[in-house]
Amino acid sequence: MAPAALSQTARPPQARPTLAAASATKGRTSVIYAKGFSIGYVGRCKLVTIRSPFERTTTVTRYLLVPRGTARPAGYADAHVIATPIRSLVGLSSMHVALASFLGAEDVVVGLGSLQYASAPRVRQRIAQGKVYAVGQGKELNNEQLVVRHPDLVMATGWPGENLSRFQTLAAAGIPVMINSEWVESTPLARAEWVKVLAVLLNKEDLVNQKFGQVAREYQRLAALGRRATPRPQVVVGMPFKDVWYVPDADSYMAQFLRDAGATYAWDQTKAPQGSLALSFETVAPVALTADYWLQTGSAVSKADMLAQDARYAAFAPFTAGRVFNNNRRTNAEGSNDYWESGAVRPDLVLADLLRVLHPGLLPAGSLYYYQQLK
Repeated sequence: MAPAALSQTARPPQARPTLAAASATKGRTSVIYAKGFSIGYVGRCKLVTIRSPFERTTTVTRYLLVPRGTARPAGYADAHVIATPIRSLVGLSSMHVALASFLGAEDVVVGLGSLQYASAPRVRQRIAQGKVYAVGQGKELNNEQLVVRHPDLVMATGWPGENLSRFQTLAAAGIPVMINSEWVESTPLARAEWVKVLAVLLNKEDLVNQKFGQVAREYQRLAALGRRATPRPQVVVGMPFKDVWYVPDADSYMAQFLRDAGATYAWDQTKAPQGSLALSFETVAPVALTADYWLQTGSAVSKADMLAQDARYAAFAPFTAGRVFNNNRRTNAEGSNDYWESGAVRPDLVLADLLRVLHPGLLPAGSLYYYQQLK
């Protein structure tokens, strides 16, 4: 595959693959919520189209998934070919660990950007056994090691201004790279649905239809409860970083979590290019002073940790009322926070936590899974 043909501007497809009905056809799956990718079927092959959300013109990259021993179908000359099922995966994000773990396919993970940031017990066990290697990330990506080990697929995370051209060395060596931009999706279920990308690479469509369907149904059940719940408490989210307070924008999956959890959120109607608003302390403080709850306070594990960063937090109503909840309960000894891993594919568990925090008594008694109250 020539490095020059890594991606393209969207144009009419050469043929129209037949899309499976949602979770209805055995051995096939389809996309219901996500906007960043699509899945089609071409005979025994599959066509995965990944859309980049960062350019003004829609840019797509297509992957033709061809069963080993099967001839490549005619057409689709622009598509990257991946032999399936893949047997070895290098994931540059902990999200990719979550995809494999959700599908019970942890053993396919042979490399990670960093060995520190993985929470899945089976993957941690394989790391301890020396079966998973570190490859670095960004400018520190170890292309030489990847070329030597030659995994079936490298999965990367999309960011503004970056595309497949940064992986030309791997492309020249015949190692396919797939960029996921799940974090840009505007709803939790859309973000979680990216697990279907790995499912088609592993021929696990029936499993993903079953498991993702269960997650989606439970999420929708909980969201119906949350949207009807009253009163709707005011929440503030996050903490300043280098004098900038980043908060979710209206089109972010986090803002949708808050809507579905029955919260009142000050920036629920304010949009930004890439999912978050960069605000000053002075802009957020008036909201925080009178908010009912404060969520997702960085790495803090206690209120003392927060005051050590800024003594002004003591004036915020949720701080004085003891209503500060951080999403770091499942942080392991290596510092990996499972909220950012399994939480991406289990939005039902995240929403259940938020409902228990914001509407005590709405759900049957139970403990928080990802969140913890800071004291």
